[in-house]
Amino acid sequence: MTVLTDREKEIVDYLYTAERDAREVIKITDKYPELTIEEAYGLQDRLLERRLMENKTKNVGVKLGLTSKAKQVMMGVDEAIYGYLHADMLSTEWEPVNYSELIHPKVEPEIAFLLGADLEGEDVTAEDVIKATKYVAPALEVIDSRYKDFKFTLVDVVADNCSSIKFVVGSKWISPESIDLGSIGMVMSKNGKVEQTGSSAAVLGHPAEAIAWSVKELSKRGKRLKKGDIVLSGAMSEAIAFTSGDSIIAQFDGLGSVSMFCK
Repeated sequence: MTVLTDREKEIVDYLYTAERDAREVIKITDKYPELTIEEAYGLQDRLLERRLMENKTKNVGVKLGLTSKAKQVMMGVDEAIYGYLHADMLSTEWEPVNYSELIHPKVEPEIAFLLGADLEGEDVTAEDVIKATKYVAPALEVIDSRYKDFKFTLVDVVADNCSSIKFVVGSKWISPESIDLGSIGMVMSKNGKVEQTGSSAAVLGHPAEAIAWSVKELSKRGKRLKKGDIVLSGAMSEAIAFTSGDSIIAQFDGLGSVSMFCK
């Protein structure tokens, strides 16, 4: 276990207990406005170490955020971000999500990549990503920022593991070379009413490009994507809020559908 500074320990405890207790908190930059993005990724690492130990779980992959140019402009940034997925975050379509364990959740439609080979290095291309991918599938990611009113800076959200909490992957897995991943249309409905439409082109032009970006960023920090990892490539539309009793389904051209129910 990494030895933490007093400040790191304070922030990690603050964010970990906020998730554990399903309790919103004031963003950390209110107290520490000088925190940098590199320090935020360091805090993310420390938070994930704590989470892995306390929850007796394991890493299963990576999720990407801010992969939409519109969202980047809204946040005043010019690049995406990444966080990690743990085994205890994975839900099945037939397993209801428990609202009492969440704070103010939202759900996003994404394409999940299951890697059949490691990916590392700062020269990885989208073509390399597709070659290394064994299957792709439709997915829903539940995001649940621990920060009050879902308001935060880039530093805050990175430190908070990019609002990760739950994800659901559909049962249909297909070869990435059997479909045009750059032009997949999507319709997401809540309780039978269409809430969002989108396209995989919204994910940095192509979801494989987004994953290639993440490999380069991970490589700068001595990390990589590993064979067997699930990678959520980024939201294809705006997220929608949900509550107990809501049913969500996202339908993807050529990929099928994925659904979730909140109890």
